[in-house]
Amino acid sequence: MDNLNALNAFVQAAEARSFTAAGKQLGVSSSAVGKAIARLEDRLGVRLFHRSTRTVTLTPEGTLFLERCRRIVCEMEQAEMELSQARAAPRGKLRVSLPLVGMLMMPTLSAFMRAWPDIELDLDFTDRLVDVIGEGFDAVIRTGEASDSRLMTRVLGSFGYKLVGAPDYFAAYGTPRTPADLAAHRCLRHRYPSTGKLEEWPLVGRRNGPAPDFPTAATSSAIEPLVSMAERGLGIACLPDFAVREQVATATLVSVMEGSLSHSGTFRVLWPSSRQLAPKIRVFVDFMGENLFADRHAT
Repeated sequence: MDNLNALNAFVQAAEARSFTAAGKQLGVSSSAVGKAIARLEDRLGVRLFHRSTRTVTLTPEGTLFLERCRRIVCEMEQAEMELSQARAAPRGKLRVSLPLVGMLMMPTLSAFMRAWPDIELDLDFTDRLVDVIGEGFDAVIRTGEASDSRLMTRVLGSFGYKLVGAPDYFAAYGTPRTPADLAAHRCLRHRYPSTGKLEEWPLVGRRNGPAPDFPTAATSSAIEPLVSMAERGLGIACLPDFAVREQVATATLVSVMEGSLSHSGTFRVLWPSSRQLAPKIRVFVDFMGENLFADRHAT
C-alpha cells in the first residue's frame, strides 16, 4: 500500500510539476510528498525529478517511469470503480442451505430473485447439519441456536404452531376442543427425516407426561404433503404457522384449539464472519430479515 501511495504521489507531482500542488490534491503536505518520492527514488536507485527552489522537472528516467505509473494508477482507479459498482449492484452465485421446510420460503426467495436479478441463487434443501465454511456456503438458514464462533448470525423471526384441518373435515369429524378430543381424529404427522422419529405435537400441559397415542392417518418427512392432505380433508395436522398462513387466511384450512400449543421456534441466517461482507450476502441477509416475516412484523 505504501508503494501504491508513493506511485500516486509521483504521478500527481509529475503532472502538476509541483510537490505543493500534488500535496493539495492528495490532502497531505508538500513535505510528505517529497519524502514519499525520495523513498521511491532510493528503492528504484534512480533520480525521478530535477529539483529547484521553484519547480520540479522530470528526469529522462522519470519520464519513462511516468507512463507506466499512469497505467498502474488508472488500473487501481478502475478496480475501485468496479468494486463500488459491485456494491451498488451485487451479482454472482449465492450458495444457500435451507432446511426442508424452507421450501415454504419460496415466495420470499422468489421476491429476492426479482429484486436482485444479477444474483444467481444456488439453493440446497437439507435438514442435516452442514459445515458452512467447509462446504462453501455463503449463507445458511436454520432454526435453533447458533454455536459456531466462526459465523455471524441474524434472527429472521419466530414462529409458532397451529392445529389445522379443512372445513369439510371438521364438518364430518367434529371440532376438537381439548387434547383428549384428538384421540377421535385422523392425525397427519411429520416424521424427522434424519432420525425417522415422529415430531411430537407440543400440547400445553404434557411437557413431562407421556406422548399421547393419536390415531395416525399418514406420516411425511416433508411439510408440504401434510399441508396438501389437510386441505383435502384427509385429517388434522400440527404445522408451523408460517406454513399455513395463506391457507388459514383464505379459509381452506381452519385453525382449532388456539392456545393449546406451547412450542415456538426461531429462524436464523448464518454466514461466515468477515470484516468485509460480500455485497451479495449483505443484501440477502437484509432482504430475508426484512421480508420473511414481514406480515408478522406489520401486526
